[in-house]
Amino acid sequence: MSTTGNSRGNTEGVGRRGFLRGAALAGAGLAAGGAAAPSATSEAGTVSVAPFHGPHQQSVLAAPRRVSVLTALDVTADSRVELTDLLRTLTDRARFLTCGGTPQPVGITGPPADSGILGDQVPGRALAVTVGVGAALFDDRFGLDAQKPKRLTTMPSFPDDDLRPDWCHGDLSLQLHADDTDTVLHALRDIARHTRGGMQVRWRLDGFSSPPRPSGTPRNLMGFKDGTANPDATDAREMNRLVWVGKGMGEPDWAVGGSYQVVRLIRMLVEFWDRVSLSEQERMFGRARESGAPLDGNAEHDTPDYADDPKGDVIPLDAHIRLANPRTGATADQRVLRRAYNYNRGMDSNGNLDMGLLFCCYQQDLARQFESVQKRLAGEPLTDYITPFGGGYFFALPGVRDESDSYGRALLS
Repeated sequence: MSTTGNSRGNTEGVGRRGFLRGAALAGAGLAAGGAAAPSATSEAGTVSVAPFHGPHQQSVLAAPRRVSVLTALDVTADSRVELTDLLRTLTDRARFLTCGGTPQPVGITGPPADSGILGDQVPGRALAVTVGVGAALFDDRFGLDAQKPKRLTTMPSFPDDDLRPDWCHGDLSLQLHADDTDTVLHALRDIARHTRGGMQVRWRLDGFSSPPRPSGTPRNLMGFKDGTANPDATDAREMNRLVWVGKGMGEPDWAVGGSYQVVRLIRMLVEFWDRVSLSEQERMFGRARESGAPLDGNAEHDTPDYADDPKGDVIPLDAHIRLANPRTGATADQRVLRRAYNYNRGMDSNGNLDMGLLFCCYQQDLARQFESVQKRLAGEPLTDYITPFGGGYFFALPGVRDESDSYGRALLS
């Protein structure tokens, strides 16, 4: 993990516009092949390999990989033309890094075309990239105010939050995830190199996803399975109902195919949590820690029967799963697609373990979905053991449809 603060700052060396255009031209010729990676699904019904081209960023649906980095960025480009160049360059790099290929040599007098940490060949299908835009991008710098997604706002501070300004918001969000740390770090360095002068890191948090132990959904650092009740990411009808922005929703035309992204950086006070009895932990979550089953069930994916437990004798009325997803007709359209990673930042200044959850979710409507759930969770027993300290609201851009397309092209055209 590292953070570089939130200043838009000065840039060095060559002018931004000239650098970005040069980078875009160089990036376009680096890949040995431009074909999109084929898609695949895992046994759990989640997309496991995300193709680059398509109407949506399929990385939104992809199952969490072992390693991730979530970065918020401030745009330092000076004009709409430079912003267009920046997003085109970012597209070229993301396409190459996800599809794979051999970087072309740039001559004996120039720096190497690639960091080399993956060797001479960048593997295809090893990386997923998701790009979003924040509300701050639609200020008066680029003349985009009229194109702002209808439901995009700056993330507010909720009652149980302790937000730090240097860990919140941003013009852009960039998530990279892969199965190997060097793949993610290679991509981060490559993108930083080619976009220098156009954007800079505001904050960054590295995460990881644990393997299923012993099976089923991965666990968070409180020891409980995380994301059991997710909607099925392979069900196109369900994704169109809950995740993707569609026509007729009152959004700008360019936004169709995108999705609202919520990022929450949540510290877990694990040293206090580890002193709580297992039965109390399970009642706070509403699930058995070992199996992940609801307290009235036997297996992880059993459906809790709240109607048969109206007073909360088995699953307490303030249990996390009961508040987050009451499983009623009125709350069915409030579900979100959850994508969460664990993080570990070592120690804080007082010598306490600093670890927690890099929470991310996707939905059609921030108020209808995430904020409705968040309001129900206010004051839940778990709030004594967690502290949300950062994050932001972003809009995950529609997909890059083909070789001639780029992130945000319709927004900026």
